[in-house]
Amino acid sequence: MTAQTMEELVSLCKRRGFLFQSNDIYGGIKGLYDYGPMGVEFKNNLKQAWWKSMVYERDDTEGLDASILSSPVVLKHSGHEDTFTDPLVDCRACKSRWRADQLFENNKCPNCKSEDLTEPRPFNLMFKTAIGPVDDGSSFAYLRPETCQQIFTNFKNILDSTSRTVPFGIAQMGKAFRNEITPRNFIFRVREFEQMELEFFVKPGTDDEWHEYWINKRIEWWVNQGIKKENLKKIEVEKNELAHYSKRTVDINYVFPHGEEELEGVANRTDFDLGSHTKNQKDFKITSEVMKNSSSTTKLAVQDLEEKKWYIPYVIEPSAGVDRGVLALLNEAYREENVDKDSKRILLSLKPHLSPIKAAVIPLKKNNEELVNLSKEIKSNLQKLGLGRVVLENSGNIGKNYRRHDEIGTPICLTVDFETLEDKSVTVRDRDTMKQERVSIENLSEYYKKYFN
Repeated sequence: MTAQTMEELVSLCKRRGFLFQSNDIYGGIKGLYDYGPMGVEFKNNLKQAWWKSMVYERDDTEGLDASILSSPVVLKHSGHEDTFTDPLVDCRACKSRWRADQLFENNKCPNCKSEDLTEPRPFNLMFKTAIGPVDDGSSFAYLRPETCQQIFTNFKNILDSTSRTVPFGIAQMGKAFRNEITPRNFIFRVREFEQMELEFFVKPGTDDEWHEYWINKRIEWWVNQGIKKENLKKIEVEKNELAHYSKRTVDINYVFPHGEEELEGVANRTDFDLGSHTKNQKDFKITSEVMKNSSSTTKLAVQDLEEKKWYIPYVIEPSAGVDRGVLALLNEAYREENVDKDSKRILLSLKPHLSPIKAAVIPLKKNNEELVNLSKEIKSNLQKLGLGRVVLENSGNIGKNYRRHDEIGTPICLTVDFETLEDKSVTVRDRDTMKQERVSIENLSEYYKKYFN
């Protein structure tokens, strides 16, 4: 059973240190969240799983970590300055502001139900910041609204330094910023977020085939992270709703607690981006409508060695939000079970590789020096295996520790008791089944590695 309401997830996240409202001691800022001790581990594990699948396990992809500040010139030629907008309306009655496409109730203000609304007007979603000591408006940059543009501007750098040939990809994870009019639904729509994006460059004419490949590949990856396949839906974006750069986009939707919405998009961006940033556009047959002739001094093209011609590659872009992934996986893993007639437990049945804490070592009695020292030694030895965070729980309350780690999603708990001192074995408890078994300390490292690998 997944979470029934968003409130259940919000409560769990605050109670167990996954997520907090940013700046909450001063009332908070809408659309900004901080990842707590459990949240940062979970998020990093998800990002590592994505990086591993995109870069380490493939022979055709390179990584990049580009700057967050973006030149206005880049975002002009990419089309963002002219098209990266949402329709904004004001309520004259209560002075609130809303996205026009979110007024589901007969164009009434969601706050006060008034129909006295302004006409929709475009609102640019990009954050500006001044560069240099004088803020006179003449020198500024944007906080990047997505991570992909610096991939395109670094295309030639990566091509020259790695000797890659098409088809190949460039992967990047990182922060992006959008001045959302109405942030909502917890971490689903926020103003500061992280993306996991791949730009996969292909020869024109092979783009449709590669597009289908990446749609299926991304669904398969989310299933491997623990989302049931029936909870993922492929949605074809209508022609009139496509982004300015897209030939075709397929959204991978997930049924969140607040309803079905996009988890990841897979777009065929054609040659729009490299064409927008390339020198001497007239020398190439660019199929996409470029916003403005580029002032770039670089030719972002490759040579077809067989035909002896230069061409601008098409690009297929699987783009996922880290925060939306966190929310979907938390929802998918959420369970509420009856332990017996009088008690229930909440647990996160996360895949072990995503769990914030991999194992908890618990001495049966907190003030027993022999038990505590042995627990510390076991914890240290498991931590050295490098499979993730291992913690020592020295509270002396086994039942409460089990419940806490069920809610955090810890796959196994290891109890060091007085029997351990005699037979040199520990009790290993499984999170999902609650079954317990004795494992010798001598074999514990091998057991642990086998469990997670």
